Amino acid sequence: MQIKGSIKVIGKEQQVSEKFRKREFVVTDNSSQYPQHISFQLTQDKCSMLDGYKPGDIITVHFNLRGREWTSPQGEIKYFNTLEAWRIERSGSESSYSQETPDYSDIPAGKDDLPF
Repeated sequence: MQIKGSIKVIGKEQQVSEKFRKREFVVTDNSSQYPQHISFQLTQDKCSMLDGYKPGDIITVHFNLRGREWTSPQGEIKYFNTLEAWRIERSGSESSYSQETPDYSDIPAGKDDLPF
């Protein structure tokens, strides 16, 4: 799955346990009538993927939907979902950079001096 939007919040990396770390961030999707603020999570070595980004950057997030079941100490069963990002790309629309195709029509036709 993927979604395009602007970064609203970038959280700090959290060391949850000795062997597990995560970093959360929020992307605002403005493609519908009401903006949707969607929370994503990066884990382990992917936490650094947000380095170099800042709030307001337009990105495309590729992610997996993860779900799990949890039983409380009182025996109540609850379900949780996580949007786990695995790739983040800058979107082309945030930049006004455009590259024109060079005009090669004025190159004179001459002797082909290539050795092959």
